[in-house]
Amino acid sequence: MIEAQGLSKHYGATDAVQSLTFNVRSSMVTGFLGPNGSGKSTTMRLILGLDTPDAGHVRIGGRRYRDLRWPLREVGALLETRAVHPGRSARAHLRALAASNAIPRSRVEEVLGLVGLAEAAGRRAGGFSLGMAQRLGIAAALLGDPQVLLLDEPVNGLDPEGIRWVRDLLRSLAAEGRTVFVSSHLIGEIARTADHVLVIGRGRLLADTSVAELAARSASLEASFLELTAASADHRATKARTS
Repeated sequence: MIEAQGLSKHYGATDAVQSLTFNVRSSMVTGFLGPNGSGKSTTMRLILGLDTPDAGHVRIGGRRYRDLRWPLREVGALLETRAVHPGRSARAHLRALAASNAIPRSRVEEVLGLVGLAEAAGRRAGGFSLGMAQRLGIAAALLGDPQVLLLDEPVNGLDPEGIRWVRDLLRSLAAEGRTVFVSSHLIGEIARTADHVLVIGRGRLLADTSVAELAARSASLEASFLELTAASADHRATKARTS
């Protein structure tokens, strides 16, 4: 489980996230839905200890990420698709990650096959298409066979077949009892993939509910989402006028 309490982060005068409190439970896919710039990536960076919160805290299984002895074996993450040396092959990249966390080399071949990169494993990652780079990032996230997964916009650059593959993969991982947290700005993608959804807008948590309950608020999930984000924008404008 991921537990965030009062999580806030500011960059100068910009409130990236504001007092976020939420839980991401195991055995389900939790969607993190919001428009670009809403604070999704910042929140994930705070969970992984890549940024330090100005207030609040976040725990993964009761511990901070930096306190995990073998991080890749407990938490898998995809944040930046191109976070790989362009001159390294896909296989070499995964082998280096495996060595850093005492993961057997045999696991590298397993995940390469799982994500459909077995035939391209010897190619330099710098020549990969966006879709192939996404698959390599997902392979890295799965490398340690972790119980917790955080994926930031994992279907970007994938063709329809690849998108269906990601959906099926996420559902199967959740069915195994894992904690799966996936962000997207695409309402339809979250509706097709997630069981639960956290909606964020302008750094504020707007909803923490099931996908079915969110859709039931209005004639469609999209309409409900637009109402929530519009209300967040109105709140921000009112606050700016009165401050």
